Amino acid sequence: MVKIAPSLLSADFLHLERDVEMVNAHADVFHLDIMDGVFVPNISYGFPIVEAIARKARKTMDAHLMIVHPEKYVERFAAAGADMLSFHLDATEHPAAVVEQIHAAGMKAGIAINPDIPVERLFPYLAQVDFVLIMSVFAGFGGQKFIEETYDRVRRVKAEIDRIGCTCAIEVDGGVSAANAAALVEAGAEILVAGSAVFKAEDPAAVIRAMRGE
Repeated sequence: MVKIAPSLLSADFLHLERDVEMVNAHADVFHLDIMDGVFVPNISYGFPIVEAIARKARKTMDAHLMIVHPEKYVERFAAAGADMLSFHLDATEHPAAVVEQIHAAGMKAGIAINPDIPVERLFPYLAQVDFVLIMSVFAGFGGQKFIEETYDRVRRVKAEIDRIGCTCAIEVDGGVSAANAAALVEAGAEILVAGSAVFKAEDPAAVIRAMRGE
């Protein structure tokens, strides 16, 4: 079954504990968007917020690093409570070494790509990573419109995963909602990240159920 990963970047930070408990009760994964103002134009939040969420989280914590030199922070995210850690392919010169570092720190490792990077660049790493994160908008801003070419990009990655027989999961992030969730799952996605669609809804739990197809 598809896993729903609400992005805490869209949560109400004045009522963060309430929103964390909503994810605990209704979703599968906490998605944590970490932005440094260098790799992407925006700055989000850092270790104090991640650690605060970890104190209440009862579901998997998935940190998406949109930062330069991700290798500098792997161990700190593990210590802060992250279970999954992804970094952008073009944020480091040595992706394979960073994947090994993430595994050594006891986390699942993922590689992320923006919409302008050919998915074929992920292929050499599919057997090494636990998941890949295909951005369906450009990293760094919430509320962007979903890029329709994402379906084909997911299909191409899924076909390669099946061809080589590995267990790499596909995660999709950006403009994901109940309106496109079923088509993404059909294309091969297994983890759907949704920010505004969940936290800005009047009934977040109902949106999560709809994204699961329930």
